Amino acid sequence: MIWLQTKKVAIVIAGALLNAAGMNLFLVPADIYSSGFTGIAQLLSRVLDDYTPIHVSMGLLLLILNIPVAILGWKKVGRSFTIYSFISVALSSLFLELIPVKPVSEDILLNSVFGGVIVAAGIGITLKWGASTGGLDIIAMVLSRIKDKPIGPYMFILNFAIIITAGFLYGWEKALYTLVFLYTSTRVVDAIHTRYAKLTAFIITKKADELKKAIHAKLVRGITMIPAKGAFSNETRDMLMIVITRYELFDLERVIKEVDPNAFTNIMETSNVYGFFRRD
Repeated sequence: MIWLQTKKVAIVIAGALLNAAGMNLFLVPADIYSSGFTGIAQLLSRVLDDYTPIHVSMGLLLLILNIPVAILGWKKVGRSFTIYSFISVALSSLFLELIPVKPVSEDILLNSVFGGVIVAAGIGITLKWGASTGGLDIIAMVLSRIKDKPIGPYMFILNFAIIITAGFLYGWEKALYTLVFLYTSTRVVDAIHTRYAKLTAFIITKKADELKKAIHAKLVRGITMIPAKGAFSNETRDMLMIVITRYELFDLERVIKEVDPNAFTNIMETSNVYGFFRRD
C-alpha cells in the first residue's frame, strides 16, 4: 500500500511538472490560452498586468481559484481524490513559478501542438492514477455524486468564454490557435485515459459479496448482480455490473485487485446513462 501511494505521488508530481512545462515553454510565450481553471488564471494574470498596476502570477491565481473547489470536493467527493488533486494543483502552481517563461520555438502552430501534447500528457497520467488537475475535474465529481449532470456543457461554456475574451482583448488569431491547442490536448487525454465521462464495468467473480461491500465502501454507485455460468468450466459465478465516472476507474481497479485478483473484468465505454446511477 505504501509503495502504491508513493508511486501515485510520483505520478502526480510528474503530471504537474509536464503541465507547468507545457504552459511556460510553449503556451504562455506564444499567448495561447489553456482550458479550464488554468486558462482562467493565465488570462486573468495577463489582464491584471496589462490593465492594472497589480501583478499576480498565474501560479498563484491557479492555486487561489482551486481553494474553494478543493473545499467543495473535500465535503462532497472524498478525501483521497481531493487531497491528490490539490497536491497536483499546488505542485503545478509551484512549477509555474520555478520554470522560466522561455519559448522553445517561435512558430505559433508548433507551440499550440506541442504545448497541447505536453499539457495533456500531464493531465492524462494524473487522471489515470486516480487524481486530477483540479478545477472542473473536481466539479465534475461533485455533480456526478449529487446528480447525473454532464460536465461537458460547463467545460464548453468556460472554454468558449476564455477564447472569446482572449480574442477580443488580444486578437482573434491567437484565439484560433487556442482552438488548435484544445483539440490537440483533448485527443491526447483521450488516448492516455478515456474520452468517455462514464464507463460500465462487468466483473465476473467468485467473491461477489466481498467485492460488492468493498466497492460500496469506496464508491457511491449502484451495483447490479447477475447470475453467470462458465461455458467451459460449468462453474457458477456472479457478474457485477456497475456504471462509474472516469475519475473512479482507478479506485475500482484497485478494489478488484485487492479483493479478487482472479476476477475477469470488462470495462466498456458508455455514451449515455438515463436515470441516476448513484447508490441511494
